[in-house]
Amino acid sequence: MNPSRNTPRNRNPHPQNTLLFLLCLLPTLSNSFPKPPPLPILPLPTFSQLQWQQTEMALFLHFGPNTFNDSEWGTGRADPAIFNPESMDALQWARTASEAGFSRVVLTAKHHDGFCLWPSDLTDYSVRSSPWRGGAGDVVGELAEAAREVGIGLGLYLSPWDRHDPSYGKTREYNEFYVGQMTELLTRYGEIKEVWLDGAKGKGEKDMDYFFDCWFDLIHQLQPRAIIFSDGGPDARWVGDEAGVSRSTCWSLFNKSSALIGHTDDYYSGRGDPRGLDWVPPECDVSIRPGWFWHKSEHPKNATTLLDIYYKSVGRNCQLLLNVPPNSSGLISDEDIQVLQEFANLRSIIFSTNLAENATVTASSKRGGINETRFDPSHVLRDGIYTYWAPEERQCYWAVYLDLGQPVTFNVLRVQEPIQMGQRIMEFHLDIQRGGGEWTMIANGTTIGYKRLLRFPKVECQFLRFVVGKARADPLIAYIGVYLDLFSTVKNETSLSSHSHFNASQTVRFKMGNQSLKGVTRAAM
Repeated sequence: MNPSRNTPRNRNPHPQNTLLFLLCLLPTLSNSFPKPPPLPILPLPTFSQLQWQQTEMALFLHFGPNTFNDSEWGTGRADPAIFNPESMDALQWARTASEAGFSRVVLTAKHHDGFCLWPSDLTDYSVRSSPWRGGAGDVVGELAEAAREVGIGLGLYLSPWDRHDPSYGKTREYNEFYVGQMTELLTRYGEIKEVWLDGAKGKGEKDMDYFFDCWFDLIHQLQPRAIIFSDGGPDARWVGDEAGVSRSTCWSLFNKSSALIGHTDDYYSGRGDPRGLDWVPPECDVSIRPGWFWHKSEHPKNATTLLDIYYKSVGRNCQLLLNVPPNSSGLISDEDIQVLQEFANLRSIIFSTNLAENATVTASSKRGGINETRFDPSHVLRDGIYTYWAPEERQCYWAVYLDLGQPVTFNVLRVQEPIQMGQRIMEFHLDIQRGGGEWTMIANGTTIGYKRLLRFPKVECQFLRFVVGKARADPLIAYIGVYLDLFSTVKNETSLSSHSHFNASQTVRFKMGNQSLKGVTRAAM
């Protein structure tokens, strides 16, 4: 018998060699797939919170009987006949906001005096009882239509404190009344982008328990994409002052369970909490004038003051809510419009061009290795947060290097995190390379979040190094830009003197000295 005839044609006489070959090939096969994005770190913003924070600024409109009686807090006893803005033009309000770069308007539909700027079915203390438009007017309705025409969003403020309605002080009755009015506002005027309320109440007023949880659930039911602002959220929180200024360390992370609306801790509200379990970004409210309502004797802040507020609100991971009150004619005053236009021009001149836009960008490492493009450091020059640089995992040094091609003069740094992946960075600094190759730090900070702007004395250089010194997880950078501001009185706004209080075992951190790694502390990630 010929043994070869009984041997299968394709039989491998050396199967062990094939197995060894396949085992050697496995790393190559696994590396042929792109590396997935890093794991987001909780808590994360909702879709609506992401949209809200990227709009950066909104215009607050305080308007009502107080506009006509030179008051800030009305008594609730003013005659509705006092409300008669004969030249009111909601389209002018909306256009003013849009042309100055504001994404939405927020109207005081009802302030503390209880007077309603819409014809509520639940009270006669409203525009229906005023001579304006013959009692057939609706300020909320006109502004909603104007906002849609101009293409900006609408927000509404319904004050919980009501100094007019007799049900106030009777817990169940007033909560039913408030919910009824909120339902009117959220079902009659189309999409509402923000619902604004607070816990304000004067001393000596009637005791009143507000059913906030019931209100919030109803609002989300009727307007599921609306952001709810209050002292403690649930979607956006108060920054803790009415100057429009955030603290230099500002987390979107927060514990809603630690905030009692009307009695929040200003320090906690301003800083947020790196251990926070909830995503509740801050909003900075401030008025362009000394008061919140229009007063003939008052005048607006100038444009450079607004620019400084912008740096300290939007530039510190916050939303800016700037109050610009319509006057007794029902128009935004010319002097306020002029300041807003100048403010818009200043922002355009400073931030229209990133002086590093043509830089060559490299980094200390890149997630996925040299052939991976999705996490390339060059993404930091793309405007927006949905592309970003990510370092390789388990690194002890995180840095992005920019070669500007030639010496450039600048005094402002803009840096952003992809907050859809969580807020991560706890410390960072910007270095420039001087003659001789030595690196010199020119700016530093703690938190970044959606956007961080730092000002410092003018420098001229070609080579930059952006370094992350401490983070809750591997840092991700969406944007780095440098700009020249010739309008501000520039001071070095460093903030590492106020370190984030955080358990070091939950962070990754490095220390650099003489351009070499001296010490590393690492946690289990």
